[in-house]
Amino acid sequence: MELRSGHRPRPRLTHAVFDWDGTLSFIRAGWAEVMLDQWMALLPALPGETAEARRLKAHDDIWGLNGKPSIHQAARLSERIRERGGAVQEAQGLELGYQRKLGEVVGGRIAAIRSGASSREAWLVTGARAVVEALADRGLVLHVVSGTQRRFVADEAEVLGMSGYLGGRIHGPVDATDTAYSKRGVIDAILHEQGITGDEMVAFGDGHVEIEQSKAVGALAVAVATDESVFHSGRTDAAKRDRLMGAGADLCIPDFRDLGPLLEALGVA
Repeated sequence: MELRSGHRPRPRLTHAVFDWDGTLSFIRAGWAEVMLDQWMALLPALPGETAEARRLKAHDDIWGLNGKPSIHQAARLSERIRERGGAVQEAQGLELGYQRKLGEVVGGRIAAIRSGASSREAWLVTGARAVVEALADRGLVLHVVSGTQRRFVADEAEVLGMSGYLGGRIHGPVDATDTAYSKRGVIDAILHEQGITGDEMVAFGDGHVEIEQSKAVGALAVAVATDESVFHSGRTDAAKRDRLMGAGADLCIPDFRDLGPLLEALGVA
């Protein structure tokens, strides 16, 4: 665990906000590769541009919007295609194509869990169940705030046995074209509806959006820099770490396996 200089525990924490993909769940791991394949297939090359240079530009655009609903990345792809002189591609169609491809991957994983061919724990970030249990036992109200459509997250939470900790507090876009949804909007609504301040909230995530927006309201921000290339490795993904600490995270962990020190750092041990 890496603590930012000047970090202080928050013993008044009452609410915890979790991102879903890559923070608690691995079910959608590989989403970026599916999206990158789509970009590489549709993005025209500029004169003299190598495939590697084009891939790097696509990667930067995709990860620069990580944490927002994927319709925003589809809109960016549509924009890039037009800039490069390609045939017009509407964002909604691009988004539906991406969701179809990703859905094939995710559907296979869910089917394996339901059939017993794969365990629930294999698809949970290490220690995810333990940390939500520990925080719930300490009286914190738990929320999932995701850029993935709410219905998908709700299904995945049920399959992984996580729904009971959340009590329906799963937030996400209503459909593939929902551009009005934002994580900041959900965070602001939670603070307003519960009558709490940011000092009473902790946010966990692997995207810079949730880190930046939670810090903007004064919440404690925990970067979960999980290495998704090898599940349960316990290693920190260096690129994630740099991006999330750069966004203002108060502490950084590779996963939730060291629960005791994490709870101490939060102030709820």
